[in-house]
Amino acid sequence: MSNRPNTPLLDQVSCPADLKRLTNAELRALADEIRAETISAVSETGGHLGAGLGVVELTVALHTVFDAPRDKIIWDVSHQSYPHKILTGRRDRIRTLRQKGGLSGFTKRSESPYDPFGAAHSSTSISAALGFAVARDLGGVCDTGLGDAIAVIGDGAMSAGMAFEALNNAGHLKRRMFVILNDNEMSIAPPVGAFSSYLSRLYAGEPFQELKAAAKGAVSLLPEPFQEGARRAKEMLKGMAVGGTLFEELGFSYVGPIDGHDLEQLLPVLRTVHQRATGPILIHILTKKGKGYAPAEAARDGGHATARFDMVTGAQVKPPSNAPSYTKVFANALLDHAAQDDKICAVTAAMPDGTGLDLFAGRYPSRCFDVGIAEQHAVTFSAGLAAGGMKPFCALYSTFLQRGYDQVVHDVAIQRLPVRFAIDRAGLVGADGATHAGSYDVAFLANLPGFVVMAAADEAELVHMVATAAAHDSGPIAFRYPRGEGVGLEMPEHGEVLEIGKGRIIQKGARVALLSFGTRLGEVRKAAEKLTARGINPTIADARFAKPLDEEMILQLAADHEALITIEEGAVGGFGSHVAQLLAENAVFDAGLKFRAMVLPDIFIDQASMEDMYKVAGLDAAQIEAKVLEALGIARIGSKRA
Repeated sequence: MSNRPNTPLLDQVSCPADLKRLTNAELRALADEIRAETISAVSETGGHLGAGLGVVELTVALHTVFDAPRDKIIWDVSHQSYPHKILTGRRDRIRTLRQKGGLSGFTKRSESPYDPFGAAHSSTSISAALGFAVARDLGGVCDTGLGDAIAVIGDGAMSAGMAFEALNNAGHLKRRMFVILNDNEMSIAPPVGAFSSYLSRLYAGEPFQELKAAAKGAVSLLPEPFQEGARRAKEMLKGMAVGGTLFEELGFSYVGPIDGHDLEQLLPVLRTVHQRATGPILIHILTKKGKGYAPAEAARDGGHATARFDMVTGAQVKPPSNAPSYTKVFANALLDHAAQDDKICAVTAAMPDGTGLDLFAGRYPSRCFDVGIAEQHAVTFSAGLAAGGMKPFCALYSTFLQRGYDQVVHDVAIQRLPVRFAIDRAGLVGADGATHAGSYDVAFLANLPGFVVMAAADEAELVHMVATAAAHDSGPIAFRYPRGEGVGLEMPEHGEVLEIGKGRIIQKGARVALLSFGTRLGEVRKAAEKLTARGINPTIADARFAKPLDEEMILQLAADHEALITIEEGAVGGFGSHVAQLLAENAVFDAGLKFRAMVLPDIFIDQASMEDMYKVAGLDAAQIEAKVLEALGIARIGSKRA
């Protein structure tokens, strides 16, 4: 309890309505207490720290001026929402963040009426807010009522195309709604792109800031006949030097930029627009990611995400590592090939650190491209690079690749362009929960003609798959690998190019064949040990490829065994479905083969440890063993089967 801050004002706040009775001075003190509480909580749980610290004052101001949950405050990306959760009746559970049975690390509709819309992927808030505004005007109904809609978009989310699509539509519809651009000069990584540069120019010039401040004070001192002309001159200056013109041309009234950490600015601005707005308004605020916590402010990423940490030093508390992470293995393998081939280049979407491409950028900056939060562009940009004779590796998290699927089909697959997709965070991901799970990439890639889809069983296999992708020039190829550490194998000095569509037999046995695709191979081995103790010695095979399948190996496994069971970290429609199709086409089921496909269940699995999530999914060693016994018709000790 020693790291719990003293919070006398916060202790009196049970819901946002309690803020409305506080003075401005008390609200400033409350903001300090919320910041301290956020730091304390995340030091115990880990999570997204910097973004939330940057919006503490904004959170206080929004809940003071607006009337949530009737007014819909949509956080984008909602890892900014920890202070919001503290103020909306969830403080007593804030130290369960991202844990099994605890609070989500993002907004979640099922968690609280104060979370009107989930936003764990970026750039969706303006579209959703416009939907709420139109629903309100058309007489829509909601348990908490439909008032104002407020989109808080920041941490780089405004750079994505969907945000501009929504701005364009909102400006056309002219509904009353509020967009708060939380401009912290940051996303997950330092900002990239022309739009970030544009925002920087809005407030970078000190001479303009001084002139703006002087003009603000001078207008009120002029005689009344001259005040209107001065106001027009001020607006012209604003349009030329500040650049709010961009948003105004899209149909929004523009206010800003203003200091997002100064409640003396935030409160009157929000109160004024709340009282007077008749159409869409964009309020541009400037904040600092990690505000108020020195280790976060000093970090390159503003303290974006962290494990548990020491509050005094900011040092993260991590268990000792026994093996390199899959991400680092990929990064080092790619560097090895890039040193030999200057056509190899790398593309990521705002995740250079998360995908390991920060190492590539450090060594080959001219061949590494962070395109910002823009997965659609990342895919088609990679396709253009491939069409131009380069060898692009497009490194994205599985869950984010979903956002570029049309481009994968239309711009890559149909044109058979050799884009190499490095799919990080494949499978379940632990504390980030369902929104970030890599559950569907095998299903949505392996159904595309000409696509090669691989999954690494361990870190050594990943090295070979990077080499295979580097050598593959006849069409698109993807390889997937999970979050976290490898299994601790001795690493090959260099990767070897695998034969496309060929798996490997790990262990020969009888009666049942266990055909694994991906890193569940470790659990398959454990299950095999348990089965061997029962007198059942299974064959173990690593498929390596979901597309094309190793048809010869699979048909032989089916012919030589009573039962064949596939195991994968993906949804139905993936590897197991392709194997079933092959078996059906070859009339294998007519011969009496007992086939089972173990896949992720048809549910979204909430955050927990990886071990717990795979237990829920039915993909741990015990459940693989149980599936074998069920397929063979063998009763387990203690079961109800006769």
